[in-house]
Amino acid sequence: MSQDNTRLGIALMIAASFVFAMQDGISRHLAGEYNVLMVVMIRYWFFAAFVLVIAARKAGGIRAAARTSQPIFQIARGLLLITEICVTVMAFVLLGLIPTHAIFASFPLIIAALSGPVLGEKVGPQRWAAIFVGFVGILIILRPGFAVFAPKALIALLAAFLWAAYGLMTRYAARRDSTATSFFWTGTVGALGMTVVGAWFWEPMTGPDWGWMAVLCVTGALGHWLLIRCYEVVEASTVQPFAYLQLVFVTLMAIPVFGEVLEPNVALGAAIVIAAGLFTAWRERRAARAFSAALARR
Repeated sequence: MSQDNTRLGIALMIAASFVFAMQDGISRHLAGEYNVLMVVMIRYWFFAAFVLVIAARKAGGIRAAARTSQPIFQIARGLLLITEICVTVMAFVLLGLIPTHAIFASFPLIIAALSGPVLGEKVGPQRWAAIFVGFVGILIILRPGFAVFAPKALIALLAAFLWAAYGLMTRYAARRDSTATSFFWTGTVGALGMTVVGAWFWEPMTGPDWGWMAVLCVTGALGHWLLIRCYEVVEASTVQPFAYLQLVFVTLMAIPVFGEVLEPNVALGAAIVIAAGLFTAWRERRAARAFSAALARR
C-alpha cells in the first residue's frame, strides 16, 4: 500500500465523516418537524436510485449486482438497517446529537464482543479488556442510578446494538457475496421496506424543508460514495480511527445550531469509549498483518 494511497484514504474518510455529520444534523432538524418514518423513506428513495446507478455502471450491470445465493439473509440485512436508522434518528430528536453519537461510538466494541459467538472469531483477553473499559465509558455517559439519568439514552444504546448487528451480518454476507451485491440489496430492500411503512405517515412539507430534504439525500449519496472510494484505495482498518471524527464534527455543529451542551460525563465517557475502540481496531489490524505474514511464509 503506497503512502499516497494511505493519505488519500484518510482524506476520504475524514470527508465522509464530515458529510455524515452534516446528514445527521439535517435528519435531526427534519425529524423534529415531521414523522421520522417519512423522512427516512424519502431519504431511501434517493439512496436506492444512487445504488441502481452505481450497479448499472459495474460490469454485468444490475443483474450481476442483484445475484446472490442468500436472498433471505440480504433482505433481513436491509430491513435491519432501516430499523437502525429510524431508531437512531429518533434518538437524535429525543436525546440530542452529542449524547447519541457518544453512546453510538461503542458499536465497534459491541461487534468485537459478538464476533466470537456469532462469527466464530477469536476474541482474546486484551480485546475483552478493551470491551470492558468501553462498557465503563458507556456507564459514565448514562450515569445509571443518578437523578439525571435519561431512560431515552437507552434508545441510542439500542441503535448501537442494531448497527453492530448489521455490521456482523454484513461480515457474514461478505463470505458469499461481493460488496456491490450487498450494497445493492441494502439500498433496494431498504427503499421498499420504508415505502411500505412510511407511506402511511406522509405529511406536507414546507418549501425550505424540501430544500433540506434534497440536501439530506445528496449528502447520503455523497457520504457513501466517499466511503466506497476510501475502501478502494486503502484498508478499512487503516482509516477506521478517523471515523471517530464524526463525533467531533457533530459536536461542533450541535452546540451552536441546536443549542446542545457537551456535559462533562458525556465527554469523559466518549473519550473512554473511543480509546477502547481505537485499541480494538489496532489489535485487529495487528492480527490481520500477522495472519498475512504467516500466509506469505508458506
